[in-house]
Amino acid sequence: MKELIQYIVKALVDNPDKVDVKEIAGEKSIIYELRVGEGDLGKVIGKEGRTAKAIRTIITAAAMKQGKRTVLEIIE
Repeated sequence: MKELIQYIVKALVDNPDKVDVKEIAGEKSIIYELRVGEGDLGKVIGKEGRTAKAIRTIITAAAMKQGKRTVLEIIE
């Protein structure tokens, strides 16, 4: 899942080499901490938060198959 997030976000931003995803897995949940380069935060969040919502929807659907809850934190 971490690779999927990286793949999607790197296609959106101007500085793909600064994209970093940290995965913190627990028994019932997974937290993804997404860091992007300076100035790329707006591209990841998108207009009215639509891009971030779409990314969250994708990872939530994939995690449900594993029976886990996900949280995506986006940090600049």
